[in-house]
Amino acid sequence: MNTYNEQIKHLKKDKILKKVIDKVGPLETRSSSDLYLSLLKAIVSQQLSVKAADTIWNRFLKLFKDNYPEPEKLLKLKDEKLRAAGLSFQKAGYLKNIARFSIEQTLDYKKLKSKSDDELIEYLVSIKGVGRWTVEMLLMFSLERSDVFPKDDLGIQNGIKALYGITTVKRELYSDMETIAQKWKPFRTLACRYIWRYKDMNVMA
Repeated sequence: MNTYNEQIKHLKKDKILKKVIDKVGPLETRSSSDLYLSLLKAIVSQQLSVKAADTIWNRFLKLFKDNYPEPEKLLKLKDEKLRAAGLSFQKAGYLKNIARFSIEQTLDYKKLKSKSDDELIEYLVSIKGVGRWTVEMLLMFSLERSDVFPKDDLGIQNGIKALYGITTVKRELYSDMETIAQKWKPFRTLACRYIWRYKDMNVMA
């Protein structure tokens, strides 16, 4: 695996991205190979503020011995208990779908890490309630796959449009984004993380 500094050196060949990287500074990473737990947390966190998501996630974990939602135990838990922790019935169902998939298929990353990014996305989106964007975020942040490019993410779309002066939409926008991101390969994950952080700093017009 290439070091962080090697990735930065490569990405700075893009003059615009170099300015972004210099402005933002070093980024921290928090990886986790527990794909099952990461998927559960992603579902719990959907459409919630960070604070609300953390509160509900901690309540959810406290429903289980050792604060770990073993798949078999999660499936036995009544939806009312999950509701009481702050989860909607829909999210409760999605969490149980993940638990069931973990038992019937596998979410053991040791058995899945040989899959390519696209293969892993295709595998995981077969779980009802798990979408492509969710899996891409897991690949980028939990599993630290180095070359993920979530082109459907509005933050990335708006960031690239603002930084590179793009005004196209739909298919043309995707094409323009792919062209720009081509020079970032094979480290598009880190490039996207910098664009997100740059946007969060409110320095874009």
